[in-house]
Amino acid sequence: MEGSAVIEETTVNVVEDPPVPTLHTCRKCNHEVEEALFASELRVCDSCGHHSPLTAQEWIDHLADPDTFREVGKRLFSTDPLDFSVSGPYRERLREAERRTGMAEAALAGEARLDGRPIVLVSLEFDFLGGTMGSVVGEKVARAFEVATRRRLPVVSVIASGGARIQEGMLALMQMAKTATAVAEHQETGLPYISVLTNPSFGGTFASFGSLGDILIGEPGAQIGFVGARVIEGTIAEKMPKAQRRAEVVLERGMIDMIIERSLLRNRLAVLVSQMTADASAAWPQVQLSPTPKSTRTPAEVIELARTPTRPRADAYIDRVFQAFSQLHGDRCYGDDPAILGGIASLQGHPVVLIAQWGQMMPMPEGYRKAKRLMRLAKKFGLPVVTLVDTRGAFPGLEAEQRGIALTIGECLGQLAQLPVPVVNVVIGEGGSGGALALGLADVILMQENAIYSVIAPEGAAAILLHDATRSEEILPALKLRAHDLLELGVIDDIVPEPPGGAHRDPDAAARQVMERVVHHLAALSAIKPRKLLQRRAERYRSIGRFERGIVHRARDIVARIGRGQ
Repeated sequence: MEGSAVIEETTVNVVEDPPVPTLHTCRKCNHEVEEALFASELRVCDSCGHHSPLTAQEWIDHLADPDTFREVGKRLFSTDPLDFSVSGPYRERLREAERRTGMAEAALAGEARLDGRPIVLVSLEFDFLGGTMGSVVGEKVARAFEVATRRRLPVVSVIASGGARIQEGMLALMQMAKTATAVAEHQETGLPYISVLTNPSFGGTFASFGSLGDILIGEPGAQIGFVGARVIEGTIAEKMPKAQRRAEVVLERGMIDMIIERSLLRNRLAVLVSQMTADASAAWPQVQLSPTPKSTRTPAEVIELARTPTRPRADAYIDRVFQAFSQLHGDRCYGDDPAILGGIASLQGHPVVLIAQWGQMMPMPEGYRKAKRLMRLAKKFGLPVVTLVDTRGAFPGLEAEQRGIALTIGECLGQLAQLPVPVVNVVIGEGGSGGALALGLADVILMQENAIYSVIAPEGAAAILLHDATRSEEILPALKLRAHDLLELGVIDDIVPEPPGGAHRDPDAAARQVMERVVHHLAALSAIKPRKLLQRRAERYRSIGRFERGIVHRARDIVARIGRGQ
């Protein structure tokens, strides 16, 4: 058109810069990683392994099967019963915590499934007023345990807390008693409770329901304790190094059972729950036993084989005979003695409590206290007990005396005498005196062919009777410490064959023989009702050493009847 201008339209494509990913910087090593990737890795630094906190909901998402969590006490919320206003009105702090976390209080609790198994799950939110326990948190925890007791469900709790909530005064402190009562009622029913202690686990929360688990699991590097550093310094002017409260140190001191990395925790919890809730009536497999070996070696030859440095020790049999071993540490009192190790394991598909002496180490009192604690777990969950004996004896030094070595040995014996579950003991090396017998009171005592069992080490006997420990070989025949001697005396019940030349020549074959003997005797014992089992155990030990006519071999006859199912 005349007089008109043609205007061409052009489209300008504006390319926007991609969004800058949010980065997370590790507090421990300053390693940077994208926040989305960090969250997908459960907030564990892939450079140094530092475990950053998870929220209460993230713990639920990690542990519970998808879409299975059903909250308990969802409508509960906190008020301000003391009209508390020091360092800011309590009501305002509650509302601010609600806005920041999206939670009504510092605890999530409810029913869920863990690897298909129903459980009750409790999780604390540290970002809500430091995960402290006030009236609502205590009520939620108590209700969770009551639901678990009523529905006969295991409980798993995840602790992240600074303790009792100051703003609720004595009402908060009394939640320790409330939650402990609920846990005690749950424990009386024989149900499992596992407590996971994350960073931090302190104060009244830890010192009540958090510490009462059958099994206590710490996270790597978690701070675990009773009183916080500021309170300690303000009360007694003492500085408490953070390193002394790390989970690794707490484990060494015997206060927790294990430390599990976050990525492995769900699977470990699932295994433990399945083992502690197993069907005790399931049938044991049938095994074909090798014949009892004949006696061919002198006492001197046997003791040489029992003490040979390459002889398989407890770890060799744990690896070869048992599966899914969850080692539990500590006596929950003083320390974790490496001379005695134990935990829950599977034996041919059956969960058992395993307690073993570690090679030629000499146990301390804390080792026997650990053993006694494991025996209590066996009683609670109805699990058979297998003990492996291999020690020259309990540690005879002054520190052991001061910590009660004689008392702890006696307590172990008393505990074993009254365990209403089958107990099978295997002497795999040297059984020395009361230190060995503390794990040796059993329904069936087995000895490997080249093991020894004695009232005292030969050197000690020579020192007492001949006034010369170097003359121990002279006294060996009189001690009757070989398996064949003790079978004849009725002290033991069966001899486990060893490969030609001794167990050290073929540890795999030696382990198979141990497994077959243990399974065979547990199968026979599992058919006996608990009351009858205790009666037979008492009769067995009542008859040992009675040399009246017709009684000398009575202990062996009792076990023979058990093997025949009579």
